[in-house]
Amino acid sequence: MEDLLAPLMFVAVFLIIFTGYPVAFALGGASLLFAFVGVEAGFFTWNLLYAMPERIFGVMSNYVLLAVPFFIFMGIVLEKARLAEDLLTTIGKLFGTLRGGLALAVVLVGALLAAATGVVGASVVAMGSISLPVMLRYNYSKELSAGVILASGTLGQIIPPSIVLVVLADQLGISVGDLFLGGLIPGVTLAALYAAYVVAVAIFKPEAAPSLPREMTDIPMGALLSQVALVLMPPLLLILIVLGSIFAGVATPTEAGAIGSVGALLLAAM
Repeated sequence: MEDLLAPLMFVAVFLIIFTGYPVAFALGGASLLFAFVGVEAGFFTWNLLYAMPERIFGVMSNYVLLAVPFFIFMGIVLEKARLAEDLLTTIGKLFGTLRGGLALAVVLVGALLAAATGVVGASVVAMGSISLPVMLRYNYSKELSAGVILASGTLGQIIPPSIVLVVLADQLGISVGDLFLGGLIPGVTLAALYAAYVVAVAIFKPEAAPSLPREMTDIPMGALLSQVALVLMPPLLLILIVLGSIFAGVATPTEAGAIGSVGALLLAAM
């Protein structure tokens, strides 16, 4: 029974989350529930819970982990500023004349959001709420639409600045910058493979990834390119400042996260 307590708690957490209950309360509630079960079963005593405040204060005083709330804040600000919506609309028009162009735009915007936010939840929610209705409206396959959104949303796990990589670096006792540098090429390669898959689907199953109607993309090329540059430059500049300062050794990930948060606020104000 003692060996089953942890796996059962893991299953209970997921079951509570899947009911739609807030994640924070699901995690805390399940932990307290199984702590009660463990004490009543005689596996440990309530005194063990005294270690919780010490653990919390230890995490709060960890300088490396301060990067996590900074990057999360940066991602939320960029999401609320409708950055993803502007990117998807503009890049969708750029690739719209191609079969599967809208799906390619989703992959590209997903990679940019991953590099700008590092938060998977923010990327998936933003991309899903914005792009899924548009893709279904223009007769994209439901499977392809959902798959592309979810796959490109998970790029936030590996493309720097990634919250997961920050936590892993702290737990493993290695440099966050080294992990970011190591995750850059695999992350970009994964995004390129997603794009290649979309191209293959558009070639072999053209009905699953049609091109956009002509009236949607009938914009002078000069005006379209200037619109793309205007929408792309601010997030690209923010990404360059955040990651460039880390890779160059000018700033720690925590300091870069603070810079990114201020930059996100400036972008939102603009």
